[in-house]
Amino acid sequence: MTVSEMRKRKKELGYTNEKVSELSGVPLGTVQKIFAGVTDSPRYDTLQALEKIFVKEWSMLMESVAEYRVKRQGEYTLEDYYALPDERRVELIDGVLYDMSAPTPVHQLIGSEIRERLSAYIKGKGGRCIPLVSPIDVQLDRDDKTVLQPDVLVVCDRSKIIRRCIYGAPDFIVEILSPATRKKDLTVKLGKYIQAGVSEYWIVDPDKKKVAVYDFAHGELPAVYGFDSRVPVGIFCGECEIDFAEIYGYISFLYE
Repeated sequence: MTVSEMRKRKKELGYTNEKVSELSGVPLGTVQKIFAGVTDSPRYDTLQALEKIFVKEWSMLMESVAEYRVKRQGEYTLEDYYALPDERRVELIDGVLYDMSAPTPVHQLIGSEIRERLSAYIKGKGGRCIPLVSPIDVQLDRDDKTVLQPDVLVVCDRSKIIRRCIYGAPDFIVEILSPATRKKDLTVKLGKYIQAGVSEYWIVDPDKKKVAVYDFAHGELPAVYGFDSRVPVGIFCGECEIDFAEIYGYISFLYE
């Protein structure tokens, strides 16, 4: 295997120079020089040590991926989900694996701003609810067929927060739409959240600058707000409001 091929494999596996050094036993300084192109002719034993880890790790990854091609969608379980390579981001819904793309800066900023405002309100009231952001596993139905990763969630029953995941339905969930998740968030997840007993579900559309609020607990029709609004949080009786005008002002540079 050439250095160029190893460089490509390193990128595909998502390995840092530190990780390569740890796995191969090759000093970090040497690894850095080789992959930076500083060293033109690495020693043969050094190349062998590096090649060994790339061949082994790539083989393990391909075996893992091949294993999941055997099953049909709808047949996957929690065991399959946790056996997937760490670099593959997915959700498991009723035995179906849905690939997830990396979130955009707009997506991340909106989610973190919502979570910060929820946290400030809860702490100010001395509440016991816990606000969280993705990535975090939610075993929504407490079975082995569904594991979701909502963008923002609030859990008020702390017994549902276990070391591995959130075990059961959160009280409040926010999903931030992207082209890759729009259909799933608007249909599949909407249905799952209703059935599981989630009290309130927000769908934030960064492109249309809209927020759809579903108050499942009271059976209300969805209310739609713009990014110029203060949106009341139903699980806190509207006392907590998320100021989307303020959030948009903070991220507006990404829309220019």
